[in-house]
Amino acid sequence: MTLNEEIARRRTFAVIAHPDAGKTTLTEKLLLFGGAIHIAGAVKSNKIKKGATSDFMEIERQRGISVATSVMGFNYKDVKINILDTPGHEDFAEDTYRTLTAVDSVIIVIDGAKGVEAQTRKLMNVCRMRNTPVMVFINKLDRPCKDPFDLLDEVERELQIRVRPLAFPISSGDTFKGVYNIYEKNLSLFTTDERQTADAETVDIADLASSEVDKYIGDKFANQLRENIEIVEGIYDAFDRESYLAGEVAPVFFGSAVNNFGVRELLECFIRIAPSPRNATTETRLVEPSEAKLSGFIFKIHANMDPNHRDRIAFMKICSGRFERNKNYLHVRSGKHLKFSSPTAFMAEKKSVIDFAYPGDIVGLHDTGNFKIGDTFTEGEKLKFTGIPSFSPEMFRYIENADPMKFKQLAKGIDQLMDEGVAQLFVSSLNGRKIIGTVGALQFEVIEYRLEHEYGAKCRWEPISIHKACWIESENEAQLADFKRRKHTNMAVDKHGRDVFLADTSYALALAQENFKDITFKFTSEV
Repeated sequence: MTLNEEIARRRTFAVIAHPDAGKTTLTEKLLLFGGAIHIAGAVKSNKIKKGATSDFMEIERQRGISVATSVMGFNYKDVKINILDTPGHEDFAEDTYRTLTAVDSVIIVIDGAKGVEAQTRKLMNVCRMRNTPVMVFINKLDRPCKDPFDLLDEVERELQIRVRPLAFPISSGDTFKGVYNIYEKNLSLFTTDERQTADAETVDIADLASSEVDKYIGDKFANQLRENIEIVEGIYDAFDRESYLAGEVAPVFFGSAVNNFGVRELLECFIRIAPSPRNATTETRLVEPSEAKLSGFIFKIHANMDPNHRDRIAFMKICSGRFERNKNYLHVRSGKHLKFSSPTAFMAEKKSVIDFAYPGDIVGLHDTGNFKIGDTFTEGEKLKFTGIPSFSPEMFRYIENADPMKFKQLAKGIDQLMDEGVAQLFVSSLNGRKIIGTVGALQFEVIEYRLEHEYGAKCRWEPISIHKACWIESENEAQLADFKRRKHTNMAVDKHGRDVFLADTSYALALAQENFKDITFKFTSEV
């Protein structure tokens, strides 16, 4: 296949939502259709014993939540699909935001009973900034839900995007009958058998007025469905793929992911309308996928994918050209040429070595501590991709060693986990103590758990009162030196040796900004 054909058959997308809306379960079912797994797992379930494929870390299995983005690739009807299942919990939002830089489109999952929740709104803002095409999947229709039209209005209002239903549910909860697929004009009937397989009964009905509909779902529901579809066709504009690709319209699907219902409709439509890999922006120019020379960037680093080997894997999104094994590529930040003997493709934690990869693919590179998030690889051109966010930490604690015998393991563990971008490390200039800053409280627990179970090091946390961490820079050397001398007790350096001012109150920060006009205070560390 030529490069352009390979690009055209790729779809890379992320599944995002508020915690508990059903992202991981939906991902499982998509994998099931793709033939990548034969029995779908569940995050929390009494009936299903298999854990979800994408939640492979021990802590994810215990808590029933996703704490890191996982990457899964499979083929479905000649289309190569790369799914990124993201954590929903806001404490891990940073991981999710970065992931959104590496995908071409997004599926948002919404719980039909709860409607649009806070975290979904935040994530949508990020999609809107980048004009990412969005599809909405309204989940959990096997439980009592809000009225479909109310849900559609809520999505329009809360996410500030026009919607167009391409499927419509027939009732919900106990009386849930199925979904009518407006896009393909067929009816999928819901049967409550417990089989977690990829078959649901579908009946092709070209004309809703026919008596066949009544036969399958009964008069009452058939009349209601006809009315609803009439309203849909009357209110909403006809579906236009161009406006979907521009990020102006969101197609909406309904279903129940746990019962595997409505998922196939979503997947079928998705492979038809979703965009293949798009152009990527760098500081100097636009990079098109069809260019002959390779370019790509690292958007995530995961330590300890395999606890037996202590390995670190950097996830690289390929933006243009063809990636080849054992070929030399330029690591732009360091200026070194590197080659990779065993680049891997993923299926959550299962890995397989690949020889080639194309734009849109996510490749795993073994990292020995040389890579950072945001690093670019090219065939010689010095590019830097833009738009990879980094956040200012909001919570701070001292980290202390709880077991003096394990000093080395703790240092290594902290070092590797910080490279993942999970949290940020500051070393105090006053006493040399290590301070960890995170976006959410849950991160501290995850760090503690992973240090103990993956590195065999125990730590304890001690409180510290810090309002904000600010990275400081200045052209005026004398003023900078004066500031560092005066504020010596509040100064620290980050992992990369940059000066950071740890303001203990908002007043102290405002005062410092006023007194030292030539110093710029940055609230995010530009990676």
